[in-house]
Amino acid sequence: MQLGFAVVPEWDGMLLRTFLRQCAVSSDLARAVKYRGDGFFVDGVPVHTTACLRAGQNVTFSLPPEATAPTRPQPEIGLTAVYEDAFATMLEKPAGIAVHPTLNYPDGTLANGWAARALRQGGSGVFRPVNRLDKNTSGLLLAAQNMYAAPLLAGHVQKLYYAVAEGEMPLGPGVFDGPIGRRGDSIIGRCVTPEGKPSRTEYTVLRAENGCTLAACRPVTGRTHQIRVHFAHAGFPLAGDTLYGGHTGRIARHALHCAEMTFSVPEYRMEGGRVQLAVPLRYHTITCKSALPADMEIL
Repeated sequence: MQLGFAVVPEWDGMLLRTFLRQCAVSSDLARAVKYRGDGFFVDGVPVHTTACLRAGQNVTFSLPPEATAPTRPQPEIGLTAVYEDAFATMLEKPAGIAVHPTLNYPDGTLANGWAARALRQGGSGVFRPVNRLDKNTSGLLLAAQNMYAAPLLAGHVQKLYYAVAEGEMPLGPGVFDGPIGRRGDSIIGRCVTPEGKPSRTEYTVLRAENGCTLAACRPVTGRTHQIRVHFAHAGFPLAGDTLYGGHTGRIARHALHCAEMTFSVPEYRMEGGRVQLAVPLRYHTITCKSALPADMEIL
């Protein structure tokens, strides 16, 4: 992929290396373009990053080739994309699939499916998820298309989850604000503890009947198992969440679903096969939604 940035009048006389920072080109990416790629160009002429820019010039560079993805492509793992552009792909993850290979799940992951998809489309097999979902959490997962997009997307994401908890909570809004840290009796377990990191979950109880509660949750912080831990600590573990005291009588996995994600991507236009971005960068906001899965319809 080739990117282009036009020099605006107010940045006339700026050094290229400063201009690149203004265009959200990280130092790691700049080094990669310089040493592993074709370098930087101004109006088609190769330049060093000490070059002085003039208004109206166009700075272009190609993203450098990436190392072969270490993940084995598995085309049988079909990925459902609900949104896609030059920078971002929103995937719909079913429950029961891990995001990345681990010791316990060496393959059969979203990363394996992404590698196969990349081979078909001629893209990078490197999988860059912006948010992480536990293996048994379903719903939306945002992935960056390339090394330029990854840091841009990470700072512009808001998430809403649906959770079904055991027990009936009062209707309306509420907040869990307990610090979360490691639980001593478990390698993966977490708990609310004074020694933990600050953690805040805002929620709204939408329904409470038949011994269960449906809540819409916005995690303000991003701690491991945050929603699951906060609800369990309040005495309302998620249905099916055996790690935190839930039961599998109504659902076989913890009842948590990423139902909505709002994120921002840079505005751009395609120009002669190049992705031309507005300078200074301008963003537009995208919201993707996912319906409550059938196995969570247990109220």
